[in-house]
Amino acid sequence: MACYVPFQGHCTYRKPTVSFSHNVNLKKTDHRSSSFKPFLSELQQLGFGLDVLKAAVKNTSLKLLDAFVDSAFEFVDCSSDTDQTNTAPADELREAAIVTNIHGGPNPTFGGLKSTESIFGKSSPIWVEGEGMLHALYFSKDTNWRWTVIYSNRYVETDTFKLEKLRNKPSFLPAVQGDALAVFSSHLLNMLRFGKPFKNMSNTNVFEHSGRLYSIAENDLPQEIDILTLEALGDWDVNGAWNRPFTSHPKKAPGTGELVTMGIAATKPFVEMGVISADGKRLLHKLDLKLDRCPLCHELGVTKRYNVFLDCPITVDVNRLIHGGQLIKYESEGYARIGIMPRYGEVDSIRWFEVKPNCTFHIINCFEDDDEVVVWGSRALASVIPGPQPGSKQFEWFPAKFKPGKPMEDAISEDQLLFHRPYEWRLNMRTGDVMERFLIEPDHFPMEFPMINDAFVGVKNKYCYTQVCNLDPSSASGMGRFGGLAKLYFGEQNTGVSLGGNQVEGSIKVEYHMFEKNTYCSGAAFVPKEGGVEEDDGWIITFVHHQVTNVSQAYIIDAKNFLNEPVAKITLPCRVPDGFHGAFMPIQLQNRITKMVPEI
Repeated sequence: MACYVPFQGHCTYRKPTVSFSHNVNLKKTDHRSSSFKPFLSELQQLGFGLDVLKAAVKNTSLKLLDAFVDSAFEFVDCSSDTDQTNTAPADELREAAIVTNIHGGPNPTFGGLKSTESIFGKSSPIWVEGEGMLHALYFSKDTNWRWTVIYSNRYVETDTFKLEKLRNKPSFLPAVQGDALAVFSSHLLNMLRFGKPFKNMSNTNVFEHSGRLYSIAENDLPQEIDILTLEALGDWDVNGAWNRPFTSHPKKAPGTGELVTMGIAATKPFVEMGVISADGKRLLHKLDLKLDRCPLCHELGVTKRYNVFLDCPITVDVNRLIHGGQLIKYESEGYARIGIMPRYGEVDSIRWFEVKPNCTFHIINCFEDDDEVVVWGSRALASVIPGPQPGSKQFEWFPAKFKPGKPMEDAISEDQLLFHRPYEWRLNMRTGDVMERFLIEPDHFPMEFPMINDAFVGVKNKYCYTQVCNLDPSSASGMGRFGGLAKLYFGEQNTGVSLGGNQVEGSIKVEYHMFEKNTYCSGAAFVPKEGGVEEDDGWIITFVHHQVTNVSQAYIIDAKNFLNEPVAKITLPCRVPDGFHGAFMPIQLQNRITKMVPEI
């Protein structure tokens, strides 16, 4: 009995994406007078040891800090001026549910993003924050070829999730965006009370390594997840060898199965990379890239021989915050470069290639082509993170950036800076030359969240699939709305005209699978066909939400016959909120599946 399990990590309150790293060494000094020591001895004789005294002082200090925060900071709901029906949190299911075309489901109205107002000013979360929730679909086929589909969801219960759950109230102060003094104060108070500046959201991606499933956001360590119960089993630190945040998109090296990762921090070392053994038990290589800034790196790339790093001008800068600026900022006049290094190289082996300033969060794929390393990514000229700056309104700022238009490289307006489009960099390892270009015409839909057949990571591939951003709904709602999917054919040129009637020489073929009106997707993933021969033998599975009916479904689309109607539309027993990335794992359920099926 085989089972394919698509997962999607979702935000309900939403997450920070960076981590501060603090290493403070306190030197112990004995300042006690000779007259005090007999008094201490008497205390010890009375049963008050130093440990008890320290614990009492610490407990009192924490209570005083909590009292100060409760009196000085007020949690308030972030404003929502437009229709955001599918960004609200969803309830956890108490048990897995057999999917039998059930309509409706819970529609929670509580929860959501929280800002704080205090004597220090206002601090706010950025739009990608929030506790992670996993949504899983389990497909099982018995010996009679009958299918069972089971849906389940569950919060990723990190240590910080459990802490706030125990307190039964918001406790971590938002410490990413807002008035500089308020952000700095929130960061400091979180550190004093909880030992870390941010919650571990674990809400961005899910990945598999050595048969184990992990959820991740790049502000902390991955959480190992029980694939059937969705229970968080704790941090994965590679047996204590990895002690810093972890990228949301680690990559398996082609041929070896080793996992290449990196982690960023707001203090030096800003970026470190690592290579983890194929069995997940050992850290084989770790290196400080020796960067002089902290770029908000979301993804890395691999080829057969190399690791690929993006150094874009969206940075995390504590000094900027101290001087009254923002912690996270996209610097449009800043430099951008791509680093290429051998798998186990040292810092002097990194080749840096200067490229045009850009913001690229997601890499489509990387591969070697003679003397060149080719990097394909989803590129824009501004960043959706952190989003609107203090003093501006989210639901005015985002709509302006999603207005329909025809952005060109040298004549782009402020209204199209957030448009992400497939892009190519060719980096010549022999000459140091760089060639870069758009892969599609500029008047195509913006595309994000690219995915490929994972068997082709690090080697030349023919196809890529992306979510397609609908401009008018995105502009109207103030958030990205993905109303369809696209299939990119890297080996085929576009022989027709583009959406706007233009054609760019060398542009590639694109097919669109658009959904019904007011229907939007998230968490799309490619599922390879068992025994498939060609790269596009498989399916795209994505969660979709119908805005008018408030019903969520899972669409299954034949990747080879991409323009056809979905081969299946599965109505889910509850609403699935908009999320980020999805993944799948083939597993053998056999005896365990009966434990998941509720009695009916």
